[in-house]
Amino acid sequence: MFEKEYAIFWEEQVRHASGQRLEMLQRDLTGTKKLLEEALLPVLGSLDGLVLEYEMTSLSGVKIYGDVFHPNLRTVFEEDSFITHAEKITRDRFSFERARARSVAILGYTYFPYSRDELEKKASFCQRNLYELIGRIGNADGVGFLQLPVYEREVLRFSLLGNNPFRLTDVCTWLQLKSETCRNVLRDLEAKGLVYPIGRGTMRSHKFMITEKAIGLLHRRMY
Repeated sequence: MFEKEYAIFWEEQVRHASGQRLEMLQRDLTGTKKLLEEALLPVLGSLDGLVLEYEMTSLSGVKIYGDVFHPNLRTVFEEDSFITHAEKITRDRFSFERARARSVAILGYTYFPYSRDELEKKASFCQRNLYELIGRIGNADGVGFLQLPVYEREVLRFSLLGNNPFRLTDVCTWLQLKSETCRNVLRDLEAKGLVYPIGRGTMRSHKFMITEKAIGLLHRRMY
């Protein structure tokens, strides 16, 4: 299932890439795939909106690339193999990587690296770290999970249990309410930045995803 979703995602990225970024996308991305499969996709529920080999300009004017970029979180995610990033790294390369990390910070992005060993052996820990990041970003709005009306809380809770993305019909099943009432619940959630529609058409045919803000609320509720 992941391989198929990744293939579609990768092809879409390549379709809109050019120059050096296109070359980066065509190299061996085994580590990046592991990052997506073990950490990002289980938490985010979708690869939509993510950018592979995100292009930036360093402080020295050189083009640098982040493995995966999340625009809403303004976060650059990296997969670092010990062999290529530590064991066999040269002094010059080590200095370049430190300057690269500084450039990412100065550009206003969060730099969020994972090691290959963590992704392969401690996937749950990697996911919890991401939930924590999302939760801290979500703290800024001051909205708490228990402050939401019960129907809105139930929609978020059910969607996180494996039905993300979901449809209006799913919400009707979860809440045991008529469609018009469920539409109002979804509109309220969308207005609060907790769900967003994907695809095209009216609300009758839209699919919906919960946002990182909503995931942060749910995570703080669970811990």
